[in-house]
Amino acid sequence: MTTTTASAATLPADWRDFLALTKPRVMSLVVFTGLCGMLAAPVPIHPVLGFTAILCIALGAGAAGALNQWYESDIDARMKRTAGRPLPAGRMDRQSALHFGVGLSGFSLALMYFAINLAATLILAASILFYVFIYTIWLKRRTPQNIVIGGAAGAFPPMIGWAAATGDVTLLPILLFLIIFLWTPPHFWALALFVKSDYEQAGVPMLPVVAGERSTRIQIGLYTIPMAAAVIAPWPLGLLGPIYGWTALLGTALFALFAAQVTFRATTPDDAMAPEKRLFKYSILYLFLIFGALVADRWFA
Repeated sequence: MTTTTASAATLPADWRDFLALTKPRVMSLVVFTGLCGMLAAPVPIHPVLGFTAILCIALGAGAAGALNQWYESDIDARMKRTAGRPLPAGRMDRQSALHFGVGLSGFSLALMYFAINLAATLILAASILFYVFIYTIWLKRRTPQNIVIGGAAGAFPPMIGWAAATGDVTLLPILLFLIIFLWTPPHFWALALFVKSDYEQAGVPMLPVVAGERSTRIQIGLYTIPMAAAVIAPWPLGLLGPIYGWTALLGTALFALFAAQVTFRATTPDDAMAPEKRLFKYSILYLFLIFGALVADRWFA
């Protein structure tokens, strides 16, 4: 009997393992951006329906996370930061994770369709399918551009929230999608720089592994430019006002400063990667800040 099989026999999965399959930290950002997209919509939504829509977004994100862990259990077992997840740690069998992910996907889509509307359901379905099939199965193990194209999966939530309230999609939610899409590469590559050894050991062709640190740093700087343009664009286009505009300008200036520090530096022996870790942590706060300013501008301006 292998160690994993033995562990599975002695450490059966409990509710905390199923919760861990949903990637709750990632889900928190997904739920927040989805909620902001809904609150920024010009059409109010009944609180019960709004809660239901956000629940569906959370369940859909959790389902995608579970299916991702089901498919990548072999990779997770070879990486320090993921080795403690339920599947590689042997607390759950893969079939349970697969059934949980598929069931959660079906429930979230059915609930969104019957309780909210078709438009939100279709976008939610696209986000789940994109994350599982395009990013996880097709791109992740094949190309260093995996996070660039696959980043679209995490950019759908504000569009879903908007569509839940309005039943359609206009320019502003498209820009919100673009913001997250362009934010993802510098955010994720900052992480990839200081966990490069994990990806090397797992055989995942992340950009620092395939193209090297210098190329990755340049790409972080380059992607920051269109990201900044997309973040600021709603203000000059007249879609949002000065509360959002000034927050976007100041927040993006700080992001650009941290990105520049990462772009133009070279690592030294025993480098602690402090600028990379700072950019990664700030990038999460930055997205919360931008989307929080979006709602504040729509409600209080």
